[in-house]
Amino acid sequence: MKIAVPAETMPGERRVALVPELVSRLTDAGLEVAVEPAAGAAARYSDDAYRSAGAAVEADALDGAQALLCVQPPAIEQVHRLDKDAITISFLPTARELELVRALRDAGTTAFAMELVPRVSRAQAMDALSSQALVAGYRSALIAAERLPRFFPLLMTAAGTVPPARVLVLGAGVAGLQAIATARRLGAVVRAYDVRAAAAEEVRSVGAEFIDLDLPTLEGAGGYAREATEERARRQRELLAPHVADADALITTAAVPGRPAPLLVTREMVEAMKPGSIVVDLAAESGGNVEGSKPGEELTVGNARVWGGRNVPSQMPGQASRLYATNVVNLLLLMNADGELKPDLSDEVLAGCCVTHAGEVRHGPTRELLGEDAE
Repeated sequence: MKIAVPAETMPGERRVALVPELVSRLTDAGLEVAVEPAAGAAARYSDDAYRSAGAAVEADALDGAQALLCVQPPAIEQVHRLDKDAITISFLPTARELELVRALRDAGTTAFAMELVPRVSRAQAMDALSSQALVAGYRSALIAAERLPRFFPLLMTAAGTVPPARVLVLGAGVAGLQAIATARRLGAVVRAYDVRAAAAEEVRSVGAEFIDLDLPTLEGAGGYAREATEERARRQRELLAPHVADADALITTAAVPGRPAPLLVTREMVEAMKPGSIVVDLAAESGGNVEGSKPGEELTVGNARVWGGRNVPSQMPGQASRLYATNVVNLLLLMNADGELKPDLSDEVLAGCCVTHAGEVRHGPTRELLGEDAE
């Protein structure tokens, strides 16, 4: 069966869904791999590297392919080039891609969304949200250190002692913990807050101080935080305000899957920060944890600068691609049987991330958005 890997077309997307070193895992499983020319160029993977790994590099890679591996959602035109009843694997934010979902349904395509992979133990190696959050969290600390006009570490010099920077991280999931660990390695004093009870020990394990606001915890399904009431959110902001004002750098990473990012920091809280402070909002694309942040833009608010993240993992395309490709290959091989792709939708992992199959929309929330009745 032919597995196709296209060049990503979304502006600013530099990742690729398959890297040369993982091609052999597919060919050894009896699958044929075809890659569009320059598909990996932005991530520094050459066409020759794919050829050496056993993949074909051809302009018509998608034509008649039985599976399509992407980072961003495929274009409708790409879906039409695939074999009948083909499989697609990509990130697929269905609420923003309803026209594409209809096209996938009507083509009989079996579409899997990487952000819907269930958070169960056996699916950890397929968890692309976590692997890409790892990259974003690391990158966020570097962005803060680069833009903060002072040293991160404590320095003791003949000219005097320079105290370390004070970094506050809001949200201690994968991205937040990686931001904490990276800022600590750079020498900063780091404090962090998360609404989940389990986060306290995780924060301490990477060397930061956990801020206890003495508020009820908000444990949600799958290890995520659940949405707060407006009253609780308001009280949380009040209690966080002095900690924000005391920070030289603020990094926000909080997200609730499928919903807008929670507002953690108001404009007034940012305006109370010290001159030269930097705010890095990794949640800017989903509405922002910081009031007024904009994805891909850096704004001045009071004495601080607010940097809004846009596709942050793509800023480290080589390693982000390597991690994402591993997730994708593991998911694809879960449905491989002697060189044939036969997804068993009784499997909880495949069922959990399947959006369309056999002319139907299987993902309940997406079906509701389309106004379709459950079977």
